Amino acid sequence: MPVPKKKRSAARRGMRRSHDKLTTPAVSECSNCHETKQPHNVCPHCGHYNEKEVLKVEEV
Repeated sequence: MPVPKKKRSAARRGMRRSHDKLTTPAVSECSNCHETKQPHNVCPHCGHYNEKEVLKVEEV
């Protein structure tokens, strides 16, 4: 079974893992209620999408 001849340095390990970082999710503002929501999704607060009411959201 093959075994590495030399130890990989921490710098090389970091270079290999440089693309594994987490990214923050995209956020936009609802045009109706001005709450934050994901782009291209129905607003979970008011139920509007593209300035039209799509869902009836019950107030708690």
